[in-house]
Amino acid sequence: MRVVVIGAGVVGAAVAAGLTRRAADVTVLEARRPGAGTTTTSFAWINAGNKNPDSYYALNHAGVHAHHEFAGHGAPWFFPTGNLEWAVSDDDRSALARRIDKAHVRDYPVQQLTAEQAAALEPDLIGQPAGTEYAFFPTEAHTYPALLLARLLGEAKDGGATVISPAQVTAVENRAGTMSVETADSARYNADIVISCAGRWTGQVAELAGAYAPMLDPDLAGSATVGFLATTALVPTRLSRVITTPDLNVRPDGAGRLLLQTLDLDRLADPTAPPALESAIAKEMLGRLPRVLRSTEGAAIEKMQVGQRALPADGLTIAGFADTAARFYVVATHSGVTLAPLLADLVAAEVHGEEAALLGDFRPTRFADGTVRSAPSAARRPGEQ
Repeated sequence: MRVVVIGAGVVGAAVAAGLTRRAADVTVLEARRPGAGTTTTSFAWINAGNKNPDSYYALNHAGVHAHHEFAGHGAPWFFPTGNLEWAVSDDDRSALARRIDKAHVRDYPVQQLTAEQAAALEPDLIGQPAGTEYAFFPTEAHTYPALLLARLLGEAKDGGATVISPAQVTAVENRAGTMSVETADSARYNADIVISCAGRWTGQVAELAGAYAPMLDPDLAGSATVGFLATTALVPTRLSRVITTPDLNVRPDGAGRLLLQTLDLDRLADPTAPPALESAIAKEMLGRLPRVLRSTEGAAIEKMQVGQRALPADGLTIAGFADTAARFYVVATHSGVTLAPLLADLVAAEVHGEEAALLGDFRPTRFADGTVRSAPSAARRPGEQ
């Protein structure tokens, strides 16, 4: 089987790797360079517990398990150290209690902790006010997305895939049962099946194929698709896992650096104007860090980014054939990092005629009548609905 995969982010790389495991002849076309889209501007928290509806939770829960299986007993890109969350205000404590109750119903692992137990997990935690509630989600994890991408793309190449970049796709056509993909340099690639893994450009690629896969505008300032990420310079503090708090999410980012996320500030994010290292936004994000971890006073921001999320119009994953001939397959998801190793197997199976039940609720045909249900309207944790 000849397959063209459009996009070499973490989802496209995973799909390409999964196809080569089944001995497909794979060509990956990337408009700029691998990972240049959303992949490397992701908080990269692998989680499922607060994702809705139940079918989306089930898909992401399977994605968490797939990461653990893919990494095996150790991998330089994968850190299965869990997520420690706390809540201080009455509203936040109530919301956390509801999430814990729902996790119990779903049999999703969660542990309620005392302040002393939380400090045992992370010795440099700053003490919080009396009455603070703590929860630990032990199966959650984080990844270094560039290293995960390298692992997946390397496997695809080892399996015989050809990766071409830059290769901007300009046409996708079905010519008498053979799919034809043309790029801006007038090169043409023929295939039995074309799979779009174009991330936030999914809508445009689908349109080239005469299909419909609506996405929220990734360039819209202050919307659910954009958010700040700040990377610190080396900080002499101990942190081994994702920490989620009312004001700051933080995780290790390698070589003593930390990655910071402040969801309440995302309403100010504009991808056309990323803030400077000395901007008010950068200072505010950095100023919250000493409220979470000791030994972070005087830390510096090394990099500021405005991430742009690949977010389908109703907030849920798109996965399936978008044409009646079953030649053009679309994958687009807000949970790309969480789902990548799982999608490697599910999508490869589907293009070989083996329907994946986990993807049943996420077909692009749900948009066939042109309507979109309950589109997200504000920034939120990665993957939340």
